Order: sequence, then C-alpha cells, then structure tokens
Amino acid sequence: MEIKVLGPGCAKCKEAEKVVLEAVKESGVDATVEKIADFQQIAGFGVFSTPAVVIDGEVKVVGKVPSKADVLSWLK
Repeated sequence: MEIKVLGPGCAKCKEAEKVVLEAVKESGVDATVEKIADFQQIAGFGVFSTPAVVIDGEVKVVGKVPSKADVLSWLK
C-alpha cells in the first residue's frame, strides 16, 4: 500500500502526517508513507488545498487533518 501525505509543511500538514503514521503503525498494514511538499506534484493529484491524503492513487481527504479512525478505515 502506498500512502502520500500532501502539504508544504504547515502545522496541519505535519499533524496529518503524524495521524497517518500512527494509524499505519496501529493497523499493522504494510504501507509506505511518503510526504510530498512540491506544489506541482500536489497539483498533479488535482489537490489545491492541503493537507491531503492519497492512498494507492485515490485522494481520500483534502483541506483537513483526517481523524485516526478515518485513516484506519481507509487502510482496510
């Protein structure tokens, strides 16, 4: 599973990355988490508001920090 956290490094982007990493660890899922800060790469996903989370190429959330419960449900 490939997870991307999109955001330039703002506080909410860092929080989103932290929540995703915690959820992956808690779930035990084999996943790669990558932080993407480049605006052109972020725009390539059709995302224009950060933070955003992309799992296996599918944008799951845009413009807010997801809850750990949300992330855990996406990992199933």
